[in-house]
Amino acid sequence: MNIELGRMSVEEYRKSPESGIAVVLDNVRSAHNVGSAFRSSDSFKVDRICLCGICAVPPSAEIHKSAIGAEFSVPWEHFDRTIDAIRRLREEGFTIVSVEQTVNSVSLDDFSPEKGRKYAFVFGNEVSGVDQEVVDASDFALEIPQYGTKHSLNVSVSVGIVLWAAHRRNL
Repeated sequence: MNIELGRMSVEEYRKSPESGIAVVLDNVRSAHNVGSAFRSSDSFKVDRICLCGICAVPPSAEIHKSAIGAEFSVPWEHFDRTIDAIRRLREEGFTIVSVEQTVNSVSLDDFSPEKGRKYAFVFGNEVSGVDQEVVDASDFALEIPQYGTKHSLNVSVSVGIVLWAAHRRNL
């Protein structure tokens, strides 16, 4: 750890005030993508990650390779079904946001999070995206604008972009 950078310890991270942001990974099959989500979540001080369905869970050498230890700082929980994680987060007062391209999705450019509101961002499987049942149970869908020939981003890249945008807007 570089002391000059003033980074908090794992213990300080866990004791620091909550950010009001949760990340939900819906059947993300690659342990490297899961690890990358941990790393981005640590960087933006996410309160917790819900690993759902077929997601790899710590301890895992593959997760650790891309998380570089963030799996120790960010609290996580595994759910067999993503919908169960969504229900729990909703009971805890989270607004559920599927990061997915839908007919009615809100562009990330137009997303104006309410200060003090808690948000759970759901990221989907690398091939099939967020499960339709989860999209239907969400408060809304959020779409990252894309301008090239591809119509999707790697899930780990999407996590970083959405968390950066939420952080930038002082969530």
